[in-house]
Amino acid sequence: MGAALSSEAASCYGAEAVGKSSFDAKNAAGLPPSSAKAQLERRAPDHESLILDPRNGDAEDDVSSPKQKSLLAIAGSLLAEISLTKLLLAWIASILLPAAILGLVPLAATAWIGGVFSRLVDLSEIGAALALLAIVAAGWFGWRPLFRAAEANFWALNALGVQPGYALGREAIRHLMERAFKPRGGTELARMRAMSCAGAGVLLAIIAALAALVAWPHTLWIGSASDLVIAHHLIAPTIANATVIMSAYLAAASLIWGFADASTDQPLDLAAFDPAPREARVWRVAHLSDIHIVGERYGFRIESGRGGPRGNERLRRVMTCLEAEHAASPLDLVLITGDMTDAGRSGEWAEFFDILGDHADLASRTLILPGNHDVNVVDRANPARLDLPFSPAKTLRKMRFVSAMAAFGADRLRVMNAGAAAPGLTLAASLAPQRQAIERFADQGGLRLSNQLARLWNDLFPLILPPAEEDGLGVAILNSNADTNFSFTNALGMIPVGQANKLTAAFNRYPSARWILALHHHLIEYPMPVAAFSERIGTALINGSWFQRVLKPYAERIVVMHGHRHVDWIGACGALKIISAPSPVMAPDSKPTHFYIHALGPGAGGSLALMAPTRIDLSADGEGGSSNPQPSLRGA
Repeated sequence: MGAALSSEAASCYGAEAVGKSSFDAKNAAGLPPSSAKAQLERRAPDHESLILDPRNGDAEDDVSSPKQKSLLAIAGSLLAEISLTKLLLAWIASILLPAAILGLVPLAATAWIGGVFSRLVDLSEIGAALALLAIVAAGWFGWRPLFRAAEANFWALNALGVQPGYALGREAIRHLMERAFKPRGGTELARMRAMSCAGAGVLLAIIAALAALVAWPHTLWIGSASDLVIAHHLIAPTIANATVIMSAYLAAASLIWGFADASTDQPLDLAAFDPAPREARVWRVAHLSDIHIVGERYGFRIESGRGGPRGNERLRRVMTCLEAEHAASPLDLVLITGDMTDAGRSGEWAEFFDILGDHADLASRTLILPGNHDVNVVDRANPARLDLPFSPAKTLRKMRFVSAMAAFGADRLRVMNAGAAAPGLTLAASLAPQRQAIERFADQGGLRLSNQLARLWNDLFPLILPPAEEDGLGVAILNSNADTNFSFTNALGMIPVGQANKLTAAFNRYPSARWILALHHHLIEYPMPVAAFSERIGTALINGSWFQRVLKPYAERIVVMHGHRHVDWIGACGALKIISAPSPVMAPDSKPTHFYIHALGPGAGGSLALMAPTRIDLSADGEGGSSNPQPSLRGA
């Protein structure tokens, strides 16, 4: 814009104002110079004299922070502010309805079979045979949806109650044992945790068996047509049936899982890095995680509140350091393992794009994956708020992430379809038919589009970046977030069985390839004592031990990279190497942070070698960073 006003504007303000500043215009209008100067005088705010400096935040910034408030205090605010209507609807949709359907199936099936055979008795031999064939055919096609519904609700209850219940009991016993006996760590801690798993399996099996015995007198397994007519009489029997089914399953599964966990390789600090190959290719991977971008210049994070960083300046410094490292020795991949944003808000994603937009070459090498803060935080200012299981708001957060993920590698990443032996369409091609639906949903919302796009989300993962050569390096991206509806439980993780099956199919398709397996949650608790029980259960990958066993046949070809807990650790479970990333952002502005550039290469016998990484330190004074090519194996 020019300094002078246009002729049209001049006609509005008077021709004498054209080309003059507003101060000159006021003088031309006949105002005394002293009067005009008084009206235009501006003062910069004196922050030292402010009663409340808004740049420093206040108690509202700490309302959801477990670093600033105890979990007991946060739980108290939940009880005071939670919506009981939403909680009841969520409980009915997530627990009561699946339990009722599961418990009703045996009654409906036996009532149908009893009615069928009572009619067959009245028919002639030929008529009975024909009727029987027709009934079998009808049952084969007509009852399959009922059994599929029973199966779906069984696994829904398993994911919502059985596996979390086992994980809670196992970690509680582990925590009590560690508090009582205080192991020093290493093999001593690993041995105690293995014994605790076996003990937890036995104890939970006994508790589950007792629950089944208590519910058994109230069950009803054989129904009739008259039973199905009186619906309210079926409430107690169906719930009792479901309780017995799930308790019996928990009793058996706890024993199996407990002894399987006890015999599984326990995590230990990595004994030594692999030597660098003399002639083979070395892949350089910058691993970032939990950068928690906020949408405001002076914004604070949910988790740390005022005790953490303010704004996004530290991430800009991280990218500047990465740019310098990339110029000195090119990076092959920048991997961000979740929690790019603090609450999955549009303004936060806009900041993310703006920051990476200043580093186009790095952005072209970047892959991201969903963290719990990207998709599961319902309300950053109110931990008592919850989503209903079918809430469009939850789907909207997921579509924001899908849009962001498509901006990084949409033409390189491929989707693994269920039952497929190889990766299929690219992410870009898979999203193209849904692009208009995603745009319309973001603009208008709606339950129908939400359900449609929720299925799209469930089918996307794992995403596969295939190796360039048969024995090259591929990347598998998982969604490890549990489908929670409550801000207070947003940090829980779970790997669905279907996602694990598609992952192993991709591994089998490239039997000579090496892989980075990227997810947000930690597979298993770190080999170090934990002070707070909430840290080990509130953020857990519920079926992490099971998933570790799934990966065991491929362990030598895999390096697992994750974030979530902000813990700097490099270790292994048997042959499976695991890298846990610190957050380069989540520390007070007065303290330094760091991150790593990892070096991977071909190892002996087709394995994936993990060489010593380069540690990038960011000082607290805002003066950039320094690199250390030989960091300690144990985290900082």
